[in-house]
Amino acid sequence: MPVIAEVTVVPLGTGSPSLSRYVADCHQLLREAEGIRYQLTPMSTVIEGELDRVVEVVRKMHEAPFTAGALRVSTTIRIDDRRDKPLSMEGKVRAVEERFM
Repeated sequence: MPVIAEVTVVPLGTGSPSLSRYVADCHQLLREAEGIRYQLTPMSTVIEGELDRVVEVVRKMHEAPFTAGALRVSTTIRIDDRRDKPLSMEGKVRAVEERFM
């Protein structure tokens, strides 16, 4: 069953307050990853896939800023792993929206 993870990768020691190039590098890894769905949000990225694949791609995302010259990287991960019924990004949003209708 897929899990949903929220990931925030923050490069530190970059010499610039702008992080968009680092975010773009991480999203290139997501585009190339098989078995992964993702959604960019203004503050983080939501990833859906099998747990092992999600953890694997998050590790690559964590390493990407180092490759691009960052001196320090802080990565935060939250994983929603529900095993009693199927889980999807759309399903989680729909469950909340249905409460308003």
